[in-house]
Amino acid sequence: MYTQFTESVIEIIRSIPKGKVQTYGGISKLAGHPNGARQVVRILSTLSAKYDLPWHRVINSKGELPVINPEMFKEQKMLLEKEKIKVLSEGKVDLKKYLWDGN
Repeated sequence: MYTQFTESVIEIIRSIPKGKVQTYGGISKLAGHPNGARQVVRILSTLSAKYDLPWHRVINSKGELPVINPEMFKEQKMLLEKEKIKVLSEGKVDLKKYLWDGN
């Protein structure tokens, strides 16, 4: 079994609606651990496939798609654009427009 924090993070990520994004730090705050952004990264990278998490809806606090490698960047950009989220050429998303508040 996972920690309560991990279970909360999984549930929060699952709850991000289509057409919205959330940040690593925002997810950790919603899960009750405001300084847990790096842990959210680890949870996302290790459990996304197992729980079929919408990993593409999670971005950094600057509104940028994390560039892990060029292929994943392209895939994330494509998945977000399919959900009508405009991704600027430099890989940024307008957080004022697309950030999900957790409700």
